[in-house]
Order: sequence, then structure tokens, then C-alpha cells
Amino acid sequence: MQRYTAIVVALLCAAAGSVPAQNYPTKPIRIIAPFAPGGGTDFIARVAAAKMTESLGQTVLVDNRPGAGGTLGAEIGAKAAPDGYTLTLIAGSYAVNPSLYKVNFDSNNDITPLIQLSQGPFLVVVHPALPVKTIKDLIAMARKKPDGLAFASSGSGSIIHLATELFNDMAGIKMVHVPYKGTGPALTDTIAGQTQVLFSSIAVAVPQVKSGRLHAIAVTTMKRVEAFPDVPTINESGLKGYETVLWHGLIGPKNLPRPIVDRLNGDLNKILLAKEMQEKLAGEGVTAAGGTPEQFAATIRRDIETWRKVVQKVGAKAD
Repeated sequence: MQRYTAIVVALLCAAAGSVPAQNYPTKPIRIIAPFAPGGGTDFIARVAAAKMTESLGQTVLVDNRPGAGGTLGAEIGAKAAPDGYTLTLIAGSYAVNPSLYKVNFDSNNDITPLIQLSQGPFLVVVHPALPVKTIKDLIAMARKKPDGLAFASSGSGSIIHLATELFNDMAGIKMVHVPYKGTGPALTDTIAGQTQVLFSSIAVAVPQVKSGRLHAIAVTTMKRVEAFPDVPTINESGLKGYETVLWHGLIGPKNLPRPIVDRLNGDLNKILLAKEMQEKLAGEGVTAAGGTPEQFAATIRRDIETWRKVVQKVGAKAD
């Protein structure tokens, strides 16, 4: 009899817990953007929030919580109630942070991945005065002149820094790292010739390449990109297996009910298929991703392990 009563109670509790999920959402939703307003993560968070507001029938607001490379905002999101009303927009740097910062939550197991929203490459650009037209040229020059080339980054431990160090390691070369406080100064000094190489986001690099102030020699994804169809990938340029993908995605806290996960994933996949959304993302130099929560979880786990190895090998530290 006691066993029967326990089963009934468990079923009633499960039914009661499913009611909020079935009616979800019944109030405004908050998306935490772990960076300051105006950047790429903030832009994608606001575009997604606007479309989700239309799709879900409830207001979706963006709450900027910058600090510690995005770890502060991510921690707030991870420790929120698992009710679907606090979500977090994360970028590829989320996978770097466990190796660089003291993160007060498990970056794999204390979250519920919902969907990867975007994906895009770095564009490898060089100063026009450098006699380099291809990745093979760059590697050959770096081998001929050890420590003779300098690459810029947006800061020590930044994803730009680590993507370039991964390239150095796989190519068996060493370029001198010159860290800056942000992509803007790194770009400015590469244009001026103070540094010779930069792994840049597409959106930032496009005007400089079109004006001739920088020369594009490769992209870091496995496929070429629409904005630069004649620019080959690093992989097809001879460095087999090299890939760095810039991405953004949406996560919730651990134990988010599956019906809520499925509702958000389904709506966002439809949103990403819309022409208007794809055009907005293209303006930032990225493409729509989509897919299942499980696929996004696998991407996060893979990248955390990839960057952990790179950080350990080069001894990178956060600025």
C-alpha cells in the first residue's frame, strides 16, 4: 500500500510540474548577455529577443551583465531558477573561460543547452606589404624567420589569441603575440604595419579588406564563406584539420524541463530559417546554425576540451 501511495504521489507531482511547461511562457523572459551593449553577442541577443517576443507571445528582454570575460553573466544564468524565464546568450569564449578564470559552476553540467544560433569564421588578414598571398606563404615565411612575424589579438587569453596559437602549433611555427585591449586597437596596428597578422571577425575585417588596407588569405572554418568566396579555408590551404568556429548560442540553467527546452528549440529553429533573420546575421559576418540541444551540447564540450589543451600548451593567462 505504501509503495502504491508513493507511486501516486510521484505521478501527481510530475503532472503538477508539467503544467507550467505546457502553458509556457506566461510572463516576460530575460536573456542575460554576459557582455556590454554594442558588441556582437549583445547584437545577436537583441535580434533573437525581438523574434522570440513575436514567436512566444511574451516580452523577451536583454539584460547585459558584463565582467570577467563573460563568466559573471554566465554564472548568474546558470544559478537562476530552471523555469525558462532566465536564459543566457553565450559566445565561443564561453568554452575558453573554464581554462582561464575561476568559474563557480560546471560549464558543461550546470547548464541546459538550447540551441546554437550562429556560426562563422575568423578571417586571416595580413598587412599588404607582407609578401604573403596564401597560408602556405605565411607558414613558409614564419619558418624562415622564427619570431620575425607578429600577430595581434584582442587580449591575452582571448579567443583570437588562442585561435592563432592553435594555428601556430599545428603549423609548427612561432609568431610573436602582441596583445591589445580589444579588437579595435589590434586592427588599427595591423593596418599600420606594427603587427603583420590578425585573425579577425568577418564583420570587422570586411571594410579593411575591400579598401585594400588588409589582405585576406584564409578563413578558419571548414567551408568558404559567402562574403569572400575566393578566399580558401586554412584546411584546404594545406593545414589539414585546422578549424576555429565563432559561434553564439542560447542556454538555460540545469534541469530546465524538457517541454520548455523543446518549445524554445523548435521556435528558434523556425526563426533561424526566416530570410530576415539570416540577413541580419549575415550583416555580422555569420550564418544561422540551428540544430538540436544535444548537438549544441556536443559543440560546447568539444570546444572546452580543445581550448583547455591550447591554454595549457601555450601557458595563456587572462588579461
